[in-house]
Parts: sequence; C-alpha cells; structure tokens
Amino acid sequence: MTALSALSLALQLYGPGAQGYRSVMLTVLFDEAATTFGIEGHPERPARVANTRAYLMDEHPDWKWLKPQPAKDEDILRVHSEVHLERLRIPTDFDADTPFYPNIDQHARRAAGAAIGCVDLALSGERAFSLMRPPGHHATPNTAMGFCYLNSIAIAARYALWIGCERVAIWDFDAHHGNGTEEIVFGNQRIRFASIHQYPGYPGTGLSSRENVLNWPIAPGTAPKVHAAAVHKALDHLLEFAPDILLVSAGFDAFVEDPITEMTLELEHFAEFGQRLKEAGLPVAPILEGGYSDQLPQLVEGFLAAWHG
Repeated sequence: MTALSALSLALQLYGPGAQGYRSVMLTVLFDEAATTFGIEGHPERPARVANTRAYLMDEHPDWKWLKPQPAKDEDILRVHSEVHLERLRIPTDFDADTPFYPNIDQHARRAAGAAIGCVDLALSGERAFSLMRPPGHHATPNTAMGFCYLNSIAIAARYALWIGCERVAIWDFDAHHGNGTEEIVFGNQRIRFASIHQYPGYPGTGLSSRENVLNWPIAPGTAPKVHAAAVHKALDHLLEFAPDILLVSAGFDAFVEDPITEMTLELEHFAEFGQRLKEAGLPVAPILEGGYSDQLPQLVEGFLAAWHG
C-alpha cells in the first residue's frame, strides 16, 4: 500500500464523520533475536520481552504475531548521524548503564524497524504494538545512553512525516524523561512531544516545556491519581494538535513495584491509558520502552487489552 492510499484509508477510518476504530485484529511485532543479548543482573534483560510474549500468547491466542524488518539506513539517518552508527559497532561500553553487546546495532535496527512497522500498520487501519528491545527514547542523534542505542520513536516519527503525515504526536508516559526524543524533535513544528516522568530522576532533564515539547515532571511518590491525571492531560494537549498519527513511548516503569523508579501507578492506570487510546479515534503506534518489574507482562496486557477492546 502506498503512503497516500494508507493515509486515505486512515482518514476513512478515523477522520471526520468516521465511527472510530473498525473491528481489527491486534498485531504484536516481535523478533526472537530480541531475547538473545543481555548481561546478568542488568534490569534491561531478555526476560522482559520473552515473558511478556509468553503471557500475551496464553491470554490472547487470537492476536497476530509479525516479525519486523530492520530499519534502513535512510530511515535511521533522518535522526542519527553516520558517526553514531559507526560508534554502535565499536566494542566498548557507552556508559555504565549502556553496555556494548555484539551486533547491538542490528538489535537496535530491529527495534526501530518494528516502530516503523507499527506506523505502517496504523495508517493501514490496523492496531499494532512493538514488543521489542532495546528501548530507544534516551538515544540522542550522536549518543547511546540509558539502555538506548537508536531512538525508535523518533525514527518512526520522522518516517511518518516522510511518507505523508502532516502532523505527528508522541505520548511518552515512561517514568524517565525522553531526553533523546526531545533533543531530536525540538523545534519541528510538525511534531508535538509530551513526556510525563519522574523528577528528580534519570536522566535529570525535562523540568520545563518549550515550543513543541511539553514536559510534566512528577515528584517521586506522587499519588497515583495525580500522576495519572497528568498523563491524561498530556494526551489532551496532543490531541488538540490534531495529529495524523499518535506515537506512544509506552514505558511501564512508573508502576509502583518497578525496581528502578519511585512512582506509584497500578495496573488499572495503564489500562486507563489504553482505554484513552481507544477513545482517541485516530491511528496509534505504541512501542515498548521501559518497565523492569516482574509484572511487566500483566501491565502490557492490561494496556493492550483496553486499547484493543
């Protein structure tokens, strides 16, 4: 399907006068290669996606599974420099949190390709979720950091503009500020980015909003009702932008039992976020970012089941 016809279909499904989502199958983009790299004791571990996949397959045997294509150079280079791509192949750690893994450039390409695949499927009238690792929203044009090597959501956003979308919104409810995404999209008036995140907390950015970037810093231990209200308010601001597609950095590390954050959200709040996506009535492309508790499978399932309805 061409970009133009995909956009035309999206307008039919979600545009003025449409009845919202038609009854469509949910597709989960996943590649077994995402479970083949890691370091013992590191929170960003293969079990995150392996266990989630097993749980989703048990709970929803009717959902479709699709192996994504790796992102192409042309898609990555809209966001990252050639120097950065070369650095991903040098076998030295990037920082204390972000180790070098053999073929990490290829693993990151697969995650970015899955995000692009979610965009294509969303604009074709389908629902799709990227269950891939590594995450991406901390990666800047020239730096891998915070478990992230390529910024999948930014790559997907720039791809969406390239294929014909006029406006793209990014909703980032990961517990950590999407500093890399902000750096990449800042000043691009065709993209609106909203991040709701713990502050103080890693990476220590995202305290204020500017131009097309909206930040909601949330203090550790904030009441879950207050935190969730900020997440919903951020989405309201994105919907006012009237985007052609809404991309979602779906991080589940604001969960009360997550081992590396100090937030208070429960499963029900992530289900509410999925319900809001269902009610939004426009193409949506969510991808997995953070989430390091053993309850990640249940959190993802609650979010997706509410979205899928």
